[in-house]
Amino acid sequence: MKRKKHNPGVIHNRRAKFDYELGDSIVAGLVLTGAETKALRLGHGHLRGAYVVVKDDELWLLNATIAGSSGVPISESDQTRSRKLLATKKEIAALIAAKNQGKSIIPTDILISGRYIKIRIAVGKGKKRYDKRETIKARDQAREIARDLKR
Repeated sequence: MKRKKHNPGVIHNRRAKFDYELGDSIVAGLVLTGAETKALRLGHGHLRGAYVVVKDDELWLLNATIAGSSGVPISESDQTRSRKLLATKKEIAALIAAKNQGKSIIPTDILISGRYIKIRIAVGKGKKRYDKRETIKARDQAREIARDLKR
């Protein structure tokens, strides 16, 4: 019997849409070690609390966790290390311009399905507390309407 591999295809940052008003997004490459690549392909990673900074005209992913498992050992200090992102100079310049306008650069997804592991990052503006309440209210109303239409 052939065993199926667990391949999620995409790891989402579910808090990003709730905490930020997201704008334009780009797909960038991610510099990883072999163990990190294997762990991500098994679905052992998350973007909760992760963010992107610009240092010396380079993009760096901070606070993203890639956890190892019994077959893929990753030390505790390497699980949340800084990882370099690969993007074109034009894309980096656009992100720097958005950063200078007071916006944040947020990782939204890690794309695992292809040969290379890539990350989708978006430019966003942080929501205030009342904006978050409006988002919850609109989502609840849409859910009630869908429920009523089913009946």
